[in-house]
Amino acid sequence: MNSKKRIVCVIGTRPEAIKMAPVILKLREAPWAETTVVATGQHRELLDQSLSVFGVNVHRNLEVMVEGQSLPRLTARLFERLEPCLSDLAPDMLLAQGDTTSVLVAAMVCFYQNIPFGHVEAGLRTADIHLPFPEEFNRRVAGLLSTLHFAPTRGAQANLHRAGISDASVFVTGNTCIDALHWMKDRAPPLPFSVGEGSKVALVTAHRRENMGEPMRQMFQAILDLRRRYPDLEFIYPVHPNPGVGQLARDMLSREVGIHMCPPLDYPTLVSVLRRATFVLTDSGGLQEEAPALGKPVLVMRSETERPEAVELGVARLVGSDRNRIVAEVSRLLDDPEFYGSMSLGISPYGDGRAAERICEHVRAYLAA
Repeated sequence: MNSKKRIVCVIGTRPEAIKMAPVILKLREAPWAETTVVATGQHRELLDQSLSVFGVNVHRNLEVMVEGQSLPRLTARLFERLEPCLSDLAPDMLLAQGDTTSVLVAAMVCFYQNIPFGHVEAGLRTADIHLPFPEEFNRRVAGLLSTLHFAPTRGAQANLHRAGISDASVFVTGNTCIDALHWMKDRAPPLPFSVGEGSKVALVTAHRRENMGEPMRQMFQAILDLRRRYPDLEFIYPVHPNPGVGQLARDMLSREVGIHMCPPLDYPTLVSVLRRATFVLTDSGGLQEEAPALGKPVLVMRSETERPEAVELGVARLVGSDRNRIVAEVSRLLDDPEFYGSMSLGISPYGDGRAAERICEHVRAYLAA
């Protein structure tokens, strides 16, 4: 008789794939676990690409995405496809990471089907349920429904405590993105772009829904201003597949020498670019965790962050989306070596690379109880 515990890992987007891969690899080694990977397909090619880097195979793909799909329609399709899938698999526990719509629906279906739900990267919060949108809402709801909360930091643990969640269900594990980064940094390929040998390099990511329109226009104008102010500063910008982002980026940035626009990078190449970068200019979440571990200052083009630890440590700064503010903050980094040094300490508040190991042990202990 098979006494292994059935664990389902649900993954929707590329960041989830990168952060869940270390957990899946650890579960695959565990003699007590039988692990099934379910991809919702919220990101399609990007998700498969990222998992294959780690040698992780998808067992079931729900293929929920259709062109031009709204959030309500995406949510409805996720419910329609995930509910029968989990009924068929009947897991002893489901694990999902982060704050996407896939995670929200996975937590809700688990609640309806009485399946224990383990939330990886639990407890991240901002003060505004609309920032970032819809992720802040998603993670708050997932937090209400989780059986086990795997908090990356003490601050995330405190957020869960303030929300009234029992300390007995919360475990500080570190963030699995640091596990993935440690695994990848010595395997990363050569830099895929030709940049000047003495050039400074800024890695840019910009795609948040709340920054669409005028805020993003301000960000791109700041990049143009900086390129003209600092001729030895080059930008590498992997453009998000959202058509609204891509069209504006092409309209504003594509003709400027020294701004290297490209499709989204696979994870090994992203790590290569991050290692070469002088600093990071981003409105995303994961780079706020990864860049400090490699000694790269992070300027966050948002007014709120659910990852305040890097800001408190001084290795990241919130700069918003205002053109003049972004230019001023980057200029300070480039013109003041002492300030740059204070932001490039090479330390991370997000873990030691053993988060996946701790998560798997807590899952084992819970299922053995």
